[in-house]
Amino acid sequence: MFLPLVQIDRMYPLLRWFLFKYDPEKVHYFTFKLLGFWLKVPLVRPIWKSIYCVKNQLLETEVAGIKFPNPVGLAAGFDKNALRINELAACGFGFVEIGTVTPVGQDGNPKPRLFRLIEDQAIINRMGFNNDGAAEIVERLKKLQPACIIGGNIGKNKVTPNEDAISDYLICYNALEQYVDYFVVNVSSPNTPNLRELQDKEPLTKLLQTLMDKRSEINSSKPIFLKIAPDLTDSQLDDIIAIVKETEIAGIIATNTTIERGNLVTSSAQVEAIGMGGVSGKPLKNRSTEVVRYLYKNSNGSFPIIGVGGIYSAEDALEKLEAGASLIQLYSGFIYEGPGLVKKINKAVLKKRKKIAHE
Repeated sequence: MFLPLVQIDRMYPLLRWFLFKYDPEKVHYFTFKLLGFWLKVPLVRPIWKSIYCVKNQLLETEVAGIKFPNPVGLAAGFDKNALRINELAACGFGFVEIGTVTPVGQDGNPKPRLFRLIEDQAIINRMGFNNDGAAEIVERLKKLQPACIIGGNIGKNKVTPNEDAISDYLICYNALEQYVDYFVVNVSSPNTPNLRELQDKEPLTKLLQTLMDKRSEINSSKPIFLKIAPDLTDSQLDDIIAIVKETEIAGIIATNTTIERGNLVTSSAQVEAIGMGGVSGKPLKNRSTEVVRYLYKNSNGSFPIIGVGGIYSAEDALEKLEAGASLIQLYSGFIYEGPGLVKKINKAVLKKRKKIAHE
């Protein structure tokens, strides 16, 4: 029974080959249920954790007043509804970001809306903030004894016009405040109409300042991060740096998915047939690292950055950290490489930190 557990890393390419023959969204929900069932089998969870969880004091990373057990997190969009937080923590993640959460539950965009670009080791999604809504997710979090740090990624409902967006973000903030460790303001998804207009300097400053004012009003210390798109120009990134300074939010998550299609190996006909959506995975790696490096350099490292985009190896993760990221997050790389990737990254980070400690 336990031999497959020990051999899971070697078996993952075969498992991926099998799963990739089926609809991506159906596979996602199937594997979620399977993970939940599997880790309830007696003795499986502790063995699983012993394989994938790397624990060492040198891996602990303090960012924005929070001590993360390790610097590897799971990006928002994977566990939108806070269904498998502890199971994902058992895969080695130091933190799991839920959401994007909206005030009212919504179905998201019509299916199909999730696509694999296997030649590019990438994913295109246009999910559209499908989630159960703040109230139901809060009820789930109330019953949870969390095994890792939890982030709450918040957004607005599709039917809410941009001029009323602040109200939606406040509703989600107020609902989740007691149950998450940090917040992420998502104005950078390409899959909700006009959402990215909220990245413009004036509306973004107003939104973030309102949330920071609410934070002060309730005497909260929980940090608020902003998640940005990789498609911003240098001038827009300069605006982001200025906004962080002005509003005093905790930092930036760089980056969300991209609408850029120019560097894909997959045929243009196939990509056009898929249609709209954000690209994540390997094609995003270089651009997201460029954004991390630009923000770090031009802000003089004055705020923490969480790097996400195209991390498929320990080397990719170290590159993000060396570019200026304090923490990193996985999404597509976790799907393509499996839980062994989390372990490999944490081992590589630990090795590097041990080396630095002995110098």
